Amino acid sequence: MEECKIQNLFDLNQTIAKDIFENAIYPWEVLSKISEFIIELGNTLDPEVFEKKGENIWIAKSAIVAKTASITGPVIIDEGAEIRHCAFIRGKAIIGKNAVVGNSTELKNVILFNNVQVPHYNYVGDSILGYKAHMGAGSITSNVKSDKKLVVIKNGREQIETGIKKVGAMLGDNVEVGCGTVLNPGSIVGRNSNIYPLTSVRGVIPANSICKGGNPLQVVQKV
Repeated sequence: MEECKIQNLFDLNQTIAKDIFENAIYPWEVLSKISEFIIELGNTLDPEVFEKKGENIWIAKSAIVAKTASITGPVIIDEGAEIRHCAFIRGKAIIGKNAVVGNSTELKNVILFNNVQVPHYNYVGDSILGYKAHMGAGSITSNVKSDKKLVVIKNGREQIETGIKKVGAMLGDNVEVGCGTVLNPGSIVGRNSNIYPLTSVRGVIPANSICKGGNPLQVVQKV
């Protein structure tokens, strides 16, 4: 499944976590490495740029963090990021340059590339969001199947067994997710695609597509 490969989803120059993807083919392969990677990288960060705020929490001095935000390590918050009122960062989170984590948004075991926006009532868990990806208000990643079985990535008749119980969504660069959308476990959305509001997404959405809700989903290529 070429659409699901790291090289076809992300510009790795747009994240401080570039090295975590080394030797990986598919993005979900790095989910189990995020915690250890943060601690290793955090201890090498320039103290002129980053301040260690607590146990395994590194926050860029240029980042804006609301006093009401809850942050548990390991976490890296890169330069210019904004963590707004009542954001809930549960650990294992890498938040890119100029990213926005908004009101009551919850993060857990994630990599947000530079300029990602999850600004209003979002849940993002066990997921990777590419450069300039944006999730509309109330849109969430669902990271565990209802039957608790291991997540399988499906693209028509093709499928890949991840061997992992918790896999949320992998959003390519410049993906737009509409308000109230649910990204079901193992959803992969290719670069520059748009997901309409109130859509329940499953499987692989190709790059440069428009995805509308319905049964089955309506997926068309952009003109």
